[in-house]
Amino acid sequence: MNWIFLIIAGLFEVAFAFCLGKTKEATGTEMYLWYAGFVVALMISMGLLIKVTQTMPIGTVYVVWTGIGAIGTVLVGILVFKEPASFMRLFFLTTLIGSIIGLKAVTH
Repeated sequence: MNWIFLIIAGLFEVAFAFCLGKTKEATGTEMYLWYAGFVVALMISMGLLIKVTQTMPIGTVYVVWTGIGAIGTVLVGILVFKEPASFMRLFFLTTLIGSIIGLKAVTH
């Protein structure tokens, strides 16, 4: 169950990065709503992260959480914010995914 919480925490990390990205395009009230979304997503992500670290190794938890956040944020950047999707960028993203899977495989 903790792996599920960890994945959800990572997805909320992507959500708060997405909200930050949207604030660049927003003005006035809309901008503050995106900042509010950032704070809510951050609180949920951190709350779940705290819960998971009580029963799993901190090194594994942190690497997986940041990895999900990094992978998700890069994908959101490419798909939503039209950032470049170069071969090398996608190659290193793939190696990051492989590393996260490897950590899950060796963590009990």
